[in-house]
Amino acid sequence: MSNTTSDLHSRLLRLSEPIAEILRRTPQETTAKVSTKDILLSLLPNTSSPHLINEEERLASIKSLALACALLSSSRSSTHELLSWIPESLSIAGESAFREISRDYFSESPNSNGEKLEELVIELLPIVLPELKDTIEESSNSEAEDGSAAIARKPVEYAILAVHQLRWFVTQVEKPNLAKVCNLVVPCALTALDHWSPQVKGQGMISFVHLAKNVSSSDLGSYGDVVLDACYQNIASDDEIWIHVVVLSVLLVTKIHPNNPRSPWYEKIMNEMLGHVERQPRNKERRIAWLRFMEPLLNALGLFLLAHFRRIFPLFFQWMHSDDAETVLLVLERLETVVRLTWIRNSPVIPRLVEELVSLYKQSSMRKERDEIRALILRILMLLRESKGLQFESAWSQHKEDPNLSTVGEYIWSRSSSSEDLLRSES
Repeated sequence: MSNTTSDLHSRLLRLSEPIAEILRRTPQETTAKVSTKDILLSLLPNTSSPHLINEEERLASIKSLALACALLSSSRSSTHELLSWIPESLSIAGESAFREISRDYFSESPNSNGEKLEELVIELLPIVLPELKDTIEESSNSEAEDGSAAIARKPVEYAILAVHQLRWFVTQVEKPNLAKVCNLVVPCALTALDHWSPQVKGQGMISFVHLAKNVSSSDLGSYGDVVLDACYQNIASDDEIWIHVVVLSVLLVTKIHPNNPRSPWYEKIMNEMLGHVERQPRNKERRIAWLRFMEPLLNALGLFLLAHFRRIFPLFFQWMHSDDAETVLLVLERLETVVRLTWIRNSPVIPRLVEELVSLYKQSSMRKERDEIRALILRILMLLRESKGLQFESAWSQHKEDPNLSTVGEYIWSRSSSSEDLLRSES
């Protein structure tokens, strides 16, 4: 870094002053035990701050301002009361300040501003992440704690703020650079997943999702199964983070054990998720999240899905007749995948499946999404017919005399028409 320490100190003060000014006049109304506003002000340099003498002090001063900027920027994607009070003007000021810091810090580097920002984050991570990890741990609990330990534990609000900072720092780095700091990120993110608070867990999962998308399975190394176990332990989680659990679990198991559906992790994660949705089949948010993000896991399992039929299909049959169209369309899409992957020729599921599809086809006549639903049903029926199973022909024979299904039957046994032609003829 070419800048003198006095120049840097002056620039940090100049960057932080407008942020501090907006902060002081912005009220924070909260019932939390911790004031985010006070924490932000404590992180900003001021005129009474000691002048920077050496590189360590320079980096420490930049780190403090970066932690403040991380909180300000995190407020854009958080609805938590600790951050939701922060106005957009403050978020923008924080993000602009950090970009300018990165330009100053790497003033001699020819890299673009985006690359400089990433470089500064990478340089800060070794000193930021251990501190954030400690903060998260200090508010975690243990069933074995005695009274004095529980009293000494920090309020959970500190961990919530720390894990938002963790998420921000991690998501500023992408491939290939994120692989270089994987060993720093994973222990800190695992600490978040082990926390008792859903808010802390959720942000930790989002950090892991970003990590998994930007590193290879070999980069995760020995952490792979440890992280998968943390996902597995968190599947039975609160509603607010269920979507993150599903996304992360599917992403990790298919990345760490690709082309290996015999891995016990596939069966463990699939069975745990199925058990969870079986217990709450009417929970719309959970079933939609599961159906929306399960496709990669279904594709990875392939024929091994046959072992899960007795649990999957009762759920599909129930959800196919849901009131909300999103669930119905997602079920049909996943059902098409299952049929395509397994060619369920000799399964006792076929008669019931044909019956349910026919019933839904008729019911859909009054739905706004009729064409989309019927197109998917026709594709599934064609897949079943093309599997050349006598079971399907036997099951369909129960409906071939139904005048409401005459055009459907003609389409199934004729390759010359398209599903779009059929839908237009019925309109």
